[in-house]
Amino acid sequence: MPRTLSLEELGKDELKGVPVMVRVDYNVPLSSSGQVSDTTRLEASLPTLRYLTRHGARMILVSHLGRPDGQPDPKASLGPVAQVLEGLLETSVPLVTDPLDSPELLQRVEGMEDGEVILLENIRFHPGETENDPELVRALTRLCRVFVGDAFGAVHRAHASTEGVPRLLREKGGRAVAGHLVQKELRFLREALEDPDRPFVAVMGGAKISGKIDLIESILPRVDRLLIGGAMANTFFQALGLEVGKSLVEPDRVEMAGTLLERAGDAILLPVDCVVADEVTSDAKTQIRDRTEIRPHDRIVDIGPRSRDVFAKEIAGGQTLLWNGPMGVFEMAPFSEGTMALARAMAEAADGGATVVVGGGDSAAAAQVAGVAARLTHISTGGGASLDLLAGKPLPGVDALESSDKSLEEV
Repeated sequence: MPRTLSLEELGKDELKGVPVMVRVDYNVPLSSSGQVSDTTRLEASLPTLRYLTRHGARMILVSHLGRPDGQPDPKASLGPVAQVLEGLLETSVPLVTDPLDSPELLQRVEGMEDGEVILLENIRFHPGETENDPELVRALTRLCRVFVGDAFGAVHRAHASTEGVPRLLREKGGRAVAGHLVQKELRFLREALEDPDRPFVAVMGGAKISGKIDLIESILPRVDRLLIGGAMANTFFQALGLEVGKSLVEPDRVEMAGTLLERAGDAILLPVDCVVADEVTSDAKTQIRDRTEIRPHDRIVDIGPRSRDVFAKEIAGGQTLLWNGPMGVFEMAPFSEGTMALARAMAEAADGGATVVVGGGDSAAAAQVAGVAARLTHISTGGGASLDLLAGKPLPGVDALESSDKSLEEV
């Protein structure tokens, strides 16, 4: 698999005084008062931005926020993001709202000083962004000579600012490389697939098998063990002929789950007991049942204590660990212990020297809630992108960047 050219592989003369467009991922949560409530994604972009600052680049930052459907929406403005970013970078970060094809914006960029940073308003205010519209691509491309892709959470989308700009810029003789964050994501996620230290143990959860079937198909031949929890385990239970009560199941995937179980043999490990409740509410009363003793009115909401112990033992024996998806409805306290126990087991394995990669999304949120995020080897910033990469699907925002002849160890 070809390696993506990294930012460090550009010459210093290719950055100093040069307009550099950086596609970042500032799709951050906002509070009811419109303030940034989680700065994780902003902080993740800092290594790239500081590197560019040190080398005198003139940075034009591009990001989306929410889904404004191609129309300006004050609630989706990047204004609050610009304010927080100013504090993190300790420099002015003006929000620029000029039309992307306007002479005013081009003049603004041409007048930038070395190390200066501007942030363009939400790129999804333009309908051409998600459509990868050629006119929008051309308008953005004229602003820069170097493109740095650092929005890992968006690289699985073939949008104007993720795929169109780097592709056209390269055609025009410009450069398009991966930023520090994307390079880090690719290194950890590709290593997990290509050359894992063994035993290689993957843990998958979440609601539906259908959303992760490609990942399961891709990763099953590579892992030594695949632990499956969350509501997706219910579909496997039904494939075994077990009662699942009123639990969430995908009836059209039961046959597929059965086929996977036959193919995997003992490589797939399912929960042996479950936490059940009559209803999924924050004040629900729960009970522990063996997976063979689920009653018609039960709803499976978490893995049980014996399953936690079994999963923890498998995790403790792994050298490469991949986690994607919670073990239950972890957002509600009565059903969170399975996911929290899993997060703690992952952290203990990382403390012991194992490589622990978390595939973003709910798993990343659970690691934060459990207070173990800092102990894990790598937490991906892109749930959908990490799933696609691990499943072997193309990532348009990565494929549009330049490739490198360097090996994984050298990047």
